[in-house]
Amino acid sequence: MSNTHADTVLFVRDTMLPQQVPPSSTVGPVGWARQNLFSGWLNTVLTVLSFLFVVFLLYRLVPWFVSPTWDGTSLSNCREILDGHEGACWGVIRDRWQQLLFGFYPSDLYWRPVLTLVLLFVAIAPVLFADYVPSKLLYFSVAFPFVMVWLLWGGTIWMPIMAAAGFGIGYGVFQAVSKVLNAGIALFFGVVIAVAWWVVLAAPVANGIASVLPLAIEPVQSREFGGFMLSITIGVTAIGCSLPIGIVLALGRRSDLPLVKFLCVGFIEFIRGVPLITLLFVASTLLNIFLPPGTNFDIILRVMIMVTLFASAYMAEVIRGGLAALPKGQYEAADALGLDYWKAQRLIIMPQALKISIPGIVSTFIGVFKDTTLVSIISMFDPLGLSNAIRADTDWNGIYWELFIFIGAVFFIFCFSMSRYSMYLERKLQTGHH
Repeated sequence: MSNTHADTVLFVRDTMLPQQVPPSSTVGPVGWARQNLFSGWLNTVLTVLSFLFVVFLLYRLVPWFVSPTWDGTSLSNCREILDGHEGACWGVIRDRWQQLLFGFYPSDLYWRPVLTLVLLFVAIAPVLFADYVPSKLLYFSVAFPFVMVWLLWGGTIWMPIMAAAGFGIGYGVFQAVSKVLNAGIALFFGVVIAVAWWVVLAAPVANGIASVLPLAIEPVQSREFGGFMLSITIGVTAIGCSLPIGIVLALGRRSDLPLVKFLCVGFIEFIRGVPLITLLFVASTLLNIFLPPGTNFDIILRVMIMVTLFASAYMAEVIRGGLAALPKGQYEAADALGLDYWKAQRLIIMPQALKISIPGIVSTFIGVFKDTTLVSIISMFDPLGLSNAIRADTDWNGIYWELFIFIGAVFFIFCFSMSRYSMYLERKLQTGHH
């Protein structure tokens, strides 16, 4: 018995071996490469071919990009500097970058669009990063559209203030009437009074105050707008306005009221069935036919309205998809809590629908921002329109790639930033099912 016991104890280890590091061929970059790039003969061949192709591309592209032509004064001067070698003529960017950014905006007033862009980031910060930014900044976010118009177009400060006052008057009327009648009728009265204020009274009141207290900065005409400043102005306006309008249209399309549903479906299907270029032509030419004679309806404002309506129709379908994806139980839960329609939408339905729709919403935003380049079709000098104007100069006649690469790079920075933010928002809200 004792021998048997001794035999068994003999093989019992009383100390553990120290943990060994895994083989270097299975971890780190080497392990990743073996697993993903060289896991079989086919993958190895494809990897080697891809590597050779990338090396060939870099061999051809890098010298072209790093050409010493930054100080070139014309295309012919760039060719003299390159002396028969191939390379980009970056002198055109050094010479015309301000024009690509600001169009024909007066150079001594560049501080105004730059300040507007800085204030834009301040205004959207409490909306995009509510956890890190004081909520009191939202008051500035509300005021920013009026500040933006005043800074970019100039003129008297009283006109934007009167435009803002219209919203305040409309809201006051809505609050007063809603105490007596239901919310729908109160909203109708509020909108009618606000529109009447803007159409009839805003301009005379603003001019009256301006004659007593002239607070104004140098006015700038819309035809002097151009470049990325024009694209950002149109894009930001369309993005900012299309989301609330899209939400209203999506709710209208799902409404039980036949007239509301018919109007929303008709609007959405008409806008989505017509190319944006056609709508821009309508904005630039046909709209004047329907306006009273002598009406001066700003071309940029017309384009903003058309692009906003176009984006709203697509936004409505994205949000309708989010609403349709919600389980029926969420609607029943809202009813069980005794919430009315608007409270149920605001507190339960819409937050979840928007959360589901984040990727589609941001894709629409990015598409709208890129579509602002289509205004070059109606002779507005966005970055692409300006590139044609720059090439019309004899010094730069024949320049293509350099201008388009610069324009593409700036658009990429904006659009990539939007897509990164949407991924951050998805992670923060955890839209996936766990």
